[in-house]
Amino acid sequence: MNTFLKEKTTFFKFLILATIIYMPVFGHLDTLPVRIWDESRVAINAYEMYKNKDYIVAHFEGMPDMWNTKPPLLLWTQVIFMKIMGVNELAIRLPVAIAVFFTCVILLIFSLIYLKNFWFGFIAIVVLITSQGYIHVHAARTGDYDAMLTLFTTASGLFFFAYCEKPKPSYLYLFFLCTALAVLTKSIAGLFFVPAMIIYCMMQKKFISLVRNKHFYAGLLSFLFLAGGYYLLREIKNPGYLNAVQENDLFGRYTKILDVVHRHGFWFYYDNLIHFRLAEWYLLVFCGMVIGLVSKNEKIKRLSLFSSLMTLSCFLIISTSKTQLEWYDVPMYPFMAILTAVFLHYLFTFLKNFQWAQNTLNFNVLPFVFLFLTCIGPYQKIINKTYKPKELEWEKDFYEIGYFLKDAIKGKHYLNNQYLLYDGYNAHNLFYLNILNDKGIKIRFKDWRQLNPMDVVIVCQKNVKKHIEDHYQYEVIQTHGNIITFKIHGKKEQSCVPEKNF
Repeated sequence: MNTFLKEKTTFFKFLILATIIYMPVFGHLDTLPVRIWDESRVAINAYEMYKNKDYIVAHFEGMPDMWNTKPPLLLWTQVIFMKIMGVNELAIRLPVAIAVFFTCVILLIFSLIYLKNFWFGFIAIVVLITSQGYIHVHAARTGDYDAMLTLFTTASGLFFFAYCEKPKPSYLYLFFLCTALAVLTKSIAGLFFVPAMIIYCMMQKKFISLVRNKHFYAGLLSFLFLAGGYYLLREIKNPGYLNAVQENDLFGRYTKILDVVHRHGFWFYYDNLIHFRLAEWYLLVFCGMVIGLVSKNEKIKRLSLFSSLMTLSCFLIISTSKTQLEWYDVPMYPFMAILTAVFLHYLFTFLKNFQWAQNTLNFNVLPFVFLFLTCIGPYQKIINKTYKPKELEWEKDFYEIGYFLKDAIKGKHYLNNQYLLYDGYNAHNLFYLNILNDKGIKIRFKDWRQLNPMDVVIVCQKNVKKHIEDHYQYEVIQTHGNIITFKIHGKKEQSCVPEKNF
């Protein structure tokens, strides 16, 4: 009977944890339209790979993509989901959400095997999925590289730690496999944690034995075969690719500013963490470092040292880079969650062993009340963010066209034989135009300065609207919020004078 109750209790613990994970990770993934820049670029790459069946060279608008030069592991998973569920936002984002889920699973399994403790893993997972910077666009909630990268860097880090604890060859091979998958996800970013692992290995006096181990070289060769093999194959099929990688992903990005808006200073990531991305937990990360490093539990002490090194080394690498983007800190979150869990689990254990509660209460609820009160606020914020997510105030007008095109795919707007006029980078809209064309609805982009009589055009940007109003005779076919559909009748006479270029 006791065994039955224990199994039932265990089942409910896992069920509760799965329920907690579900909404922040999987809930309403397809509500927001595809985001501009990276997600839209990846979406087009995956769509064209799905169409042209070239699984080595990523394409954009029919040409090899030499701007997004990341390896295609994420694209492969997105193509698989396109084959299963069609071309849509969910097919782009679900592989990332699954990667987030498995990151949580890894934290739990590590806690169960290494610490023999369910609640430590539970706490680390809750901290991770209530971190604003992790459950966010360009991380867990969109079809970008960083959350999948985080899965593999977390796995590779913990396998390396496990090897240092108990030098089993299988841990070493799994470390190299996960590192290769991290590189195949996001290039050099998959190696950001390697310096920390080397330092930890030296501190544990395991480095000499590591480099003398034949399995180390077998694993290294397997890594080079998997990761390096892709780069060589892509270069053979797409000459010039390695030069583009060097410029886009390696030293070009690290040693010079790709765009002036992407240089912020050394404390950029720290300020982001304390003011938004880890605002609820950042103080507890430092508390976890201190408590962990002085802990009498040697396992906790070593885990805290390892997680601290992993966090600090990644922080230093991204903070000294010339190009700085806010999502570069995403791989740090699982290790910061572990450090936070060290502190919270310390308090949890203290309350669990509190003598007064044990003597007074039939069941000591204090540690669970403490966990609930500590986590409910951050969790409620994440639920508010992910349950029917909404655009930020300054993004509403920008993404209005995305919602319009999503509705058109559902048949709510008739767009056949029309043109979308858009000034600037437009991959986020191209994704929807591709879907519409696949459905037999003929809609294309057109240069808004070169319109012809009888063109029916969709306009969402103020400068394009003004250009049409100033230079063309037109008829308004329909208005949908800030989106106007014009029928062009011809140029105004004054617009026949050539425009000056300044």
